[in-house]
Amino acid sequence: MVRNVVYLVVIGWLYVVLMMAVAEASNTTGTVLGAIVTFFLYGLIPIALVVYLMRTPQRRKEIKAREAAEDLAHKTQATESATPVSDPPDAGGHAPGAAQTDSVPAVGKET
Repeated sequence: MVRNVVYLVVIGWLYVVLMMAVAEASNTTGTVLGAIVTFFLYGLIPIALVVYLMRTPQRRKEIKAREAAEDLAHKTQATESATPVSDPPDAGGHAPGAAQTDSVPAVGKET
């Protein structure tokens, strides 16, 4: 509700500045260049600054929400990749292999 009222004030101020610029341009001592300068210096530049400053809290909330969504997506991707798919255990029913006894003997010291 407050945001709508503030935008209404912004629109009203731009209307006033537009009328000031029209009066500047249509005056016998005024110029079109003066009207353009009036519109930018009294209207667009201050209103752009005010709207930018008014939207700062909303932008921060949007950035935090986006970062939280990215963090959640990153965490879910990490948990999915942390559980790799492995081969099923050996269910062949064969006895495990015994240790080999015919290995190469250790080399002793030469005398």
